[in-house]
Amino acid sequence: MLNNIKINQTTEEIVLNVNMTAEMDKIVEEIESKIVKLKEFYQSAKTPIRITGRLFTDGEMERLKKVINSEIEVDINFDSPSDLLGLHAIKKTFHTEMDVSETKYVQYSLRSGQIEEYSGSLVIIGDVNAGAEVIAGGNIAILGALRGLAHAGAGGNTNAIICANYIEPTQIRIANVVKEVETKTDKCPVCKIDVNEIVIK
Repeated sequence: MLNNIKINQTTEEIVLNVNMTAEMDKIVEEIESKIVKLKEFYQSAKTPIRITGRLFTDGEMERLKKVINSEIEVDINFDSPSDLLGLHAIKKTFHTEMDVSETKYVQYSLRSGQIEEYSGSLVIIGDVNAGAEVIAGGNIAILGALRGLAHAGAGGNTNAIICANYIEPTQIRIANVVKEVETKTDKCPVCKIDVNEIVIK
């Protein structure tokens, strides 16, 4: 599914917000598929494009410029490491409140080998079975059982939480903190970080 890039327009530029965990080949594939949509922004003005959300090497930047400029003659800018990884950005990533975030709803259970990934929060209307993975930049809510791997706050946000109807032995991660759950937990447990440790309440 092509959902690694979101296109927004401001008065000064068109912004391509790229999922920070997306692979380069997937990004190129998605830009190629969305080039027609991008062209719609260029009926008259040549508004510059800014690509943000992920750090790129010089070679990767040239590759993306070549893909876009093959169809649209436009200036393309990238956020610098200082823009994305400066102190303000780090604090924003690691401490953003998770009460409100973009949410994707998955209306089925995940089987072994399936991976569901989203830059915002994820709601799974079903189970996450053993061998399946759920990865979210925000929170994770599972209306069924969590038996596979769940990683919330994947971009480093320590305020993210994981909740499920119940959790069976599995591994959970929030930001860079990992916890092994060895026994089944009931009563809709909520997992969150408290003093650099994941606690289940």
